[in-house]
Amino acid sequence: MSEFDSGLMWFRRDLRAHDNAALYHALKSCRRVWCVFVFDRDILDPLPRADRRVEFIRESLVELDAALRAHGQAHGHEHVGLIVLHGHATQAVPRLAQSLGVQAVFTNHDDEPDALARDAQVLGHLAHAGVALRSYKDHVVFERREVLTQAGHAYGVFTPYKNAWLKALTPFHLKAYPVARYAGALAPRPEAWRQPVPTLADIGFEPSNLSQLPLPTGASGAHQLLDDFVQRIERYHEARDFPAVKGPSYLSVHLRFGTLSIRQAAGLAYPMHLQGMAGASTWLSELIWRDFYHQILANFPHVAKSAFKPEYDAIRFEHGKHAEALFQAWCEGRTGYPLVDAAMAQINQTGYMHNRLRMVVASFLVKDLGIDWRWGERYFAQHLIDFDLAANNGGWQWASSSGCDAQPYFRIFNPVNQSEKFDPQGKFIRRYLPALAGLSDRSIHAPWAAPALELQAAGVELGRSYPRPVVDHAEARERTLLRYAVVKKPV
Repeated sequence: MSEFDSGLMWFRRDLRAHDNAALYHALKSCRRVWCVFVFDRDILDPLPRADRRVEFIRESLVELDAALRAHGQAHGHEHVGLIVLHGHATQAVPRLAQSLGVQAVFTNHDDEPDALARDAQVLGHLAHAGVALRSYKDHVVFERREVLTQAGHAYGVFTPYKNAWLKALTPFHLKAYPVARYAGALAPRPEAWRQPVPTLADIGFEPSNLSQLPLPTGASGAHQLLDDFVQRIERYHEARDFPAVKGPSYLSVHLRFGTLSIRQAAGLAYPMHLQGMAGASTWLSELIWRDFYHQILANFPHVAKSAFKPEYDAIRFEHGKHAEALFQAWCEGRTGYPLVDAAMAQINQTGYMHNRLRMVVASFLVKDLGIDWRWGERYFAQHLIDFDLAANNGGWQWASSSGCDAQPYFRIFNPVNQSEKFDPQGKFIRRYLPALAGLSDRSIHAPWAAPALELQAAGVELGRSYPRPVVDHAEARERTLLRYAVVKKPV
């Protein structure tokens, strides 16, 4: 016998109709279940009108709606599908729950500070109406305080966390939720909510260049990329650091919006890891880093606005018009360091940046230009299609040496050395900086050091067709060492 007569499944960052914790529990607990997604104006209103993330979500919702309808048809139910609203979620979800007369709303955890504040408001409104709110772990393998030190504290260093994570893992943690088994509880939508997924124009947005990018959307897109990656995973540990090589999984956006189940991803990698496959072990470590950063955000929420290590908030970064000009040059890919500029061109043109380059450009902004890491974190938050607060914050604090298990402050990436090591033939640079395409493989990493005749032959005029370096790396390194010297516990 069902616990509730009717319930409402609220999709957020879990846009799939299979292996979904909250959807499974809703279907198993209720005689009838409706499903809703809210284009939340609290999130959408500040965004640019052509935002790739909104378009990715919208296209993925079309597929989610189709998957729900297919579940309904398999059980002989017409008019099953996704209710899509555009408004403030704090008001829209309780209003819909009351209108449908449900006894419970089901959703999956989201530990970002704004999401927790939103959910607290929704909980209050629902409680006032006598409706329960039930939330489940779905976005990570282990969350919050599931993996702790022997002293019962949250981990702040990755390697012992990883060891504890692997020790705690059982087959149960990677088991998929059997949604299809209970899909007969999906209820036909009342006629007032049978509209198709709204277009971008319906919610005040315009198409971006997403359709021109090699990024398939929805759960089918996630599985397409996963199937492709499986063919390359054996070499992942060797290929992942080279931006001109097809090395990464390219699944970060699908993990971000839940079009791919983390259990499926980790469940793929873990057996290969046990067999000793180096590439799979490295990818599994990346998935564990993801869990690590999420538990950092959950247990140390101050990191969203300040340094994980409070003493690093004493660092005096550059400020004023000069700092703003340097930051703008970084944003626009005009630093004069080709690998940095090519990486910034990549994010500006596609909304994606290769992981190795995220570290390079972050180090350059903080330790070459002396700019507060929060400036770069905000820029990535605005432009990355796979933006995830926990991972983005963790990565920036790692690069700035202010975070958990961070890069020691005296280890400063040399942007030229990074370029020579990870883009030795300049293929990535040439792709995004065609003005430098005529330079030799040797000179393309540092055009200012190229012979004048080579620059002339390649059509490169420093200061005109390509900028001169905005800083000298060696001098910037010395300034950074002095800047960080105020920190009493640097490592």
